[in-house]
Amino acid sequence: MAVMVRVDGASRGNPGPAGIGAVVEFADGRASIELSSYIGETTNNVAEYRALLMALEEAGRHASGPLTVYSDSELLVRQLNGRYKVKAEHLRPLYLEACGRLRAFPGVRILHVGREENRRADLLANLAIDQHSGSV
Repeated sequence: MAVMVRVDGASRGNPGPAGIGAVVEFADGRASIELSSYIGETTNNVAEYRALLMALEEAGRHASGPLTVYSDSELLVRQLNGRYKVKAEHLRPLYLEACGRLRAFPGVRILHVGREENRRADLLANLAIDQHSGSV
């Protein structure tokens, strides 16, 4: 069964307080799963990768079919699709872990979408920061 994940990371200050959000959607009509977590002080790019890793872990628990990843992070999408090299040393371990987890799925598409198509994941990432700081 196919699964889709929408992921987003947010960092206020870059680096600054960071949160991650993801929505895991199933092609068979099961209810989607929403994930959100505060991850401490880090950069936006680290948060984007951590959101993806969280989503892949959850998707792997519930589905074993083809996977489509939607992200508004051009860097993440282009690195995972092999169009950009991973130059930042601190991102390399996250990139390698993501590549390893992606191999567990029989088919993978990683697509760049506009922010408007990724609103829920963005909201979940920012909600994690707000809840941690007591803004909600």
